[in-house]
Amino acid sequence: MAIDKATVAKIAHLARLEVPEEKQEHLAKELSGILGWVEQLGEVDTDRVEPLRSVMSITQDWRPDRVTEGDRRDDVLANAPARQDGYFVVPKVVE
Repeated sequence: MAIDKATVAKIAHLARLEVPEEKQEHLAKELSGILGWVEQLGEVDTDRVEPLRSVMSITQDWRPDRVTEGDRRDDVLANAPARQDGYFVVPKVVE
């Protein structure tokens, strides 16, 4: 897939990036090269490859899922700028 100068300008506009016109042609060639590499990766047979979760085989030590501290509503709300009836008060977003 080849990217032209007009496509680079459109992408830059959508991304709110300022790309000078004299650099758009060079950027189009670079992006076309990157897309070429991505197309090559799509041709690799990965049917028998297990999805990689981590590059290192580290086992995760799981802790028991239990409540260790509870009933601390007043402590949590102590630094709240505004509270009412035990809840945070936030500005209304939707009318």
